[in-house]
Amino acid sequence: MAEEAFDYIVTGAGSAGCAVAARLSESGKHRVLLLEAGPPDRNRWIHVPMGFSRLYSDPKVNWMYDSEPEEQLNNRTMYSPRGKTLGGTSSINGMVYMRGNAGDYDEWRQRGCTGWDYDSVLPFFKKAENRLKGADTYHGTGGPLTVTDREPGHELTDAVIAAMVESGLPRNPDVNGATQEGAGYFQATTGNSKRWSTATAYLTPARDRTNLVVRPNSLATRVIVENGKANGVEYRENGVPRTSRARVEVVVCGGVFNSPQLLQLSGIGPGALLRQYGIEVLRDVPSVGAHMQDHFYVRQAYRASREVTMNTLAGSLPRSALAYAQYVLFKSGPLASNGVPAGGFARSDPRLERPDLQFNFSPFSYATRGPKGAIAHDFPGFSLSAIHLKPDARGTVTLKSPDPLAAPMIKFNFLQTQYDMQALMTAMKMVRSFTRQPALAPYVAEEVVPGPHIQSDADLEKSIRENAQSNLHPVGTCRMGPEGTDSVVDARLRVHGVGSLRVVDASVMPTVPAGNTNAPTIMIAEKAAVMILEDARAA
Repeated sequence: MAEEAFDYIVTGAGSAGCAVAARLSESGKHRVLLLEAGPPDRNRWIHVPMGFSRLYSDPKVNWMYDSEPEEQLNNRTMYSPRGKTLGGTSSINGMVYMRGNAGDYDEWRQRGCTGWDYDSVLPFFKKAENRLKGADTYHGTGGPLTVTDREPGHELTDAVIAAMVESGLPRNPDVNGATQEGAGYFQATTGNSKRWSTATAYLTPARDRTNLVVRPNSLATRVIVENGKANGVEYRENGVPRTSRARVEVVVCGGVFNSPQLLQLSGIGPGALLRQYGIEVLRDVPSVGAHMQDHFYVRQAYRASREVTMNTLAGSLPRSALAYAQYVLFKSGPLASNGVPAGGFARSDPRLERPDLQFNFSPFSYATRGPKGAIAHDFPGFSLSAIHLKPDARGTVTLKSPDPLAAPMIKFNFLQTQYDMQALMTAMKMVRSFTRQPALAPYVAEEVVPGPHIQSDADLEKSIRENAQSNLHPVGTCRMGPEGTDSVVDARLRVHGVGSLRVVDASVMPTVPAGNTNAPTIMIAEKAAVMILEDARAA
């Protein structure tokens, strides 16, 4: 089959790829090819907010990665679901809209990433956003991404927020607004009671553009680099090898695991590793696949004294059928919720400048969760997750086979420092203090995970090593930084030393933001699209 030529080729139609491809094709002047390894986003559960539990272990739309055994976690592996469909992980995630702390982005600038301070990135958060509650200093309307504010009214959620306030956290009506610290309702990437993935937000309005070609079931296997410049991509469309050429740029948007994997397969990465697998070293870049950060969390579950949780829904076929009918007919009820309505931010040490802990409330509980999903307790229950936002741990993503169909080798290296452990132990104690407050105590029958027998610091540490998990917010494997530093891309996201090649996704983040990472990834895509077009005009 003859090679096709495009102005831009974008590999990966995930949170960033959909946004980049849509923006690059928006004027109609540029021919854009968007490749996605997974299928179209037609699975019905993608579009039902509470349907994400059905996608957690569905190999048709989920890469279902596992880490290597983690030494500090009793050699447990960390299950790492990643989206494999149009919209990528934004099509299977929990839909929490969270930007992180303004100080996170100012820190990026301090690390040499000019133009990535909070004042510079805020316009791109707002550009992407269509906040149904309306615009203000911190939020936008009219953008592709619909954002919904949860309203008070659910008694258990209101009680959780009130208890956090009673324990000393300030009440915060908008954790994406003027300040982050405090407790309140979260925002969600939902609209009209449907998930608002980047496929819905960016690709659906672009469907009729003749200059945008979207190819699902097409796995990028190698970026073609000739004379120091990227000018095409090899990929497999439904298993058939194909090649397309890029006249202007190749934009890699595979995410924190697959972007470094593709660069390494293409000869860009740690030289010794590439030679080990017989891959020609085009550019020896040790940082490709290094410096991975992720949030780490421990979940605490409670038996509720009243039937005000979603466990009773999961354990009853009639109630489940009624909830489904309620959603289909009226777009309301439990299935219209993303399941993480509220929470808070706090500091594990008052001497810290900004929060390093996040608390997520969920109106359901379960004993264990893994690749096969979660089974709810057979009694009313709820969960409070304690998340460490600023871990010292640094992990890696590397090839473990030259086969592009093979999963990469993932190592998180959690709990390498005492601070990482101490922060989580403090967070667990704070969760317990929430449950003892007057607002929430009447709803708590007992703690079931990890259980009241876990009391001493030694017990807490043992429980964390046995039960804590990745919070599924990995970043940094192609991190941004000035040339000559231990980084992969510059502040305009261009790969150091390789022309016409950029990386645009969460892998470029120099440090992990203090919050969920989907919204920051979309912001990066919005900013990247502007830079790409600016650089093309200046060339």
